[in-house]
Amino acid sequence: MGLDYGDRRIGVALSDPLGWTAQGLEVLQRKGSELERIAQLAAEHEVSEIIVGLPKNMNGTIGPRGEICIAFAEELRQAVHLPVHLWDERLTTVSAQRTLLEADVSRNKRKQVVDKLAAALILQNYLDSKMKR
Repeated sequence: MGLDYGDRRIGVALSDPLGWTAQGLEVLQRKGSELERIAQLAAEHEVSEIIVGLPKNMNGTIGPRGEICIAFAEELRQAVHLPVHLWDERLTTVSAQRTLLEADVSRNKRKQVVDKLAAALILQNYLDSKMKR
């Protein structure tokens, strides 16, 4: 499972059973119950590990937003009792926005799916890195 953790929303993506491709699943609104929903989705889909996007600065350092994601990943690890990995997500949301613009998706529709697409890109990059080993 891949997660794009944002201030207001969390994009969720899943891989196929073989771990080759990632697909966006849903976008969770951050209302305080997101850990329970993620745990529920992980159980429903028999998730074995979770990848959380880590927004690093362009020079590779971790800023305030990255620290928030690290804290969330630790909280998630405690809640779901699964391995939780952080994955460099620099420019993932920018890439998702560009993809949606090129597909001529309306502004309103983009807002609804950009987080889900960003989560899929994070997860796909992680899966691709595992294939290269």
